[in-house]
Amino acid sequence: MATLTEAPPPLSPTAPEKKPPRKRGRFTPYWLLLPGILWLLVFFALPMIYQASTSVQTGSLETGYKVTWHFATYWDALSDYWPQFLRSILYAGAATILCLVLGYPLAYLIAFRAGRWRNLIMVLVIAPFFTSFLIRTLAWKTILADSGPVVGALNTLHVLDVTNWLGWTTGDRVLATPLAVVCGLTYNFLPFMILPLYTSLERIDGRLHEAAGDLYAKPVTTFRKVTFPLSMPGVVSGTLLTFIPAAGDYVNADLLGSTDTRMVGNVIQTQFLRILDYPTAAALSFILMAAILFMVTFYIRRSGTEDLV
Repeated sequence: MATLTEAPPPLSPTAPEKKPPRKRGRFTPYWLLLPGILWLLVFFALPMIYQASTSVQTGSLETGYKVTWHFATYWDALSDYWPQFLRSILYAGAATILCLVLGYPLAYLIAFRAGRWRNLIMVLVIAPFFTSFLIRTLAWKTILADSGPVVGALNTLHVLDVTNWLGWTTGDRVLATPLAVVCGLTYNFLPFMILPLYTSLERIDGRLHEAAGDLYAKPVTTFRKVTFPLSMPGVVSGTLLTFIPAAGDYVNADLLGSTDTRMVGNVIQTQFLRILDYPTAAALSFILMAAILFMVTFYIRRSGTEDLV
């Protein structure tokens, strides 16, 4: 009874609520992004703004250039050089298709069949990067020489008869023709197709192929229903990495082509460095960028995938 009637001990005073500790380093990600943002602003955004202002200027080197908002430069550039634009898209598209046709089987081999030879094959794929772009392109002048074995083999197989009919070669020559330019573009940009394809194919779970086999799917059906759809991110990435630089390239057309195979990159280079018509060169650059941006946006939406490797 004494225990029951005893007064309860006094309650301790309520401790004041502690404020949650201030998160330290919450601005750290932004500080880490700052160098990259500054790099893009200084070396990408500012030159773009400068070129945009140059494209609407009028004048000359003697009198100086002034911003007069002369947008007619864009129409004049497009009307004068539309064949070079069309040729650039055609050559880049042909090189991209060839890179995909040649690169997909090789990427598939590396991902699923190479075994212990995988690293060696990967080194061979990126080996062209060990030399200069210019040297690699000049090497094709020797490979496609008129008296070389490649042209001789193409003549023996009557391949040049077909390419002559298509207008890609002239007579028994390959150099200074569209075929030579496309071959150079294909060789130089093929690694940009293989690497994304290999990365995408390597991510595919091998058990999916086993499951398709358990469901009595033939190899062709497995490739069509499983492998290729799952590798679409690599296909999209590879085609973009190939097409975009190929459309603006001028080295291959300059070294392997002729005046009849000039691309828009050659025109821009000539306008900037020889004719010194800076507004026209800047307008051509922006037209090319806008055309590529439109095609890339349309292509990504039609491809049905937004997951790029």
